Amino acid sequence: MAKAMQAREGSRWRGSNVYLIVVFAILYAPIFYLMLYSFNSGGSMHDFQGFTLEWYKEVFADTRLFIIVLNTLVIALLSSALSTILGVFGALAIQQVRRHRHRNALLALNNVLIVSPDVIIGASFLILFTMIGIKLGFVSVLLAHLAFSVPIVVIMVLPKLEEMSPTWIDAARDLGASRLDVLTKVVLPYIRPGIFAGFFMALTYSLDDFAVTFFVTGNGYSTLAVEIYSRARQGISLSINALSTLIFLFTIVLVIGYYFINKRGNRPPGTEVQR
Repeated sequence: MAKAMQAREGSRWRGSNVYLIVVFAILYAPIFYLMLYSFNSGGSMHDFQGFTLEWYKEVFADTRLFIIVLNTLVIALLSSALSTILGVFGALAIQQVRRHRHRNALLALNNVLIVSPDVIIGASFLILFTMIGIKLGFVSVLLAHLAFSVPIVVIMVLPKLEEMSPTWIDAARDLGASRLDVLTKVVLPYIRPGIFAGFFMALTYSLDDFAVTFFVTGNGYSTLAVEIYSRARQGISLSINALSTLIFLFTIVLVIGYYFINKRGNRPPGTEVQR
């Protein structure tokens, strides 16, 4: 009987592993195909003739592309930092709401920009900026990225706030801590993993966003996603493969960094206090 159960569990485990392998193969096969042909000396996506770094050299030699990379990084880092600050205070404000109906209403409003189609968000911001006279460019892209990044940070931070025991705050106040001390020495250290998670998620979304950014960029200003789309429309060039490979590797580095930060932060409650 025991052997039969073990055999059944083993077959189920193998079946689930095969299913996961197939799913990940389908998801990652196009990416690896793109990365492979970024080293193709043949100049096409159909016949791999030999290994070369020519397309990467072309990417690094492109001055205009370097400026676009700087634009993308500045927008991503600045919008992520600002959205993290706004998102933390937004999560704190939602967490302080006592009535469940009002809290659920605020969460629903927060989630609207997450579940709404990017095309609708981008078109809405384009109409808004045109009506109020904001010139399309750096400012318009930054405001649009803030709009969809702040709700992400709220979603990442709020569970950590809900997880924190209220007795910690009561104990700090009983010991004479001010509101600022409670925030900086009790609340923020505890929710730090959620803050880092929100920052990295906002950074990743900002780097990868195309639809919203496409609507709010003006003449003379562009980001990597919009630039890749524009080049792809002009025809197949393996420099696009090389550029996409570099972006993918950079994203992998961000994910690994988030993983280790989150791993360090997931410690039993009270560890920071004992220190």
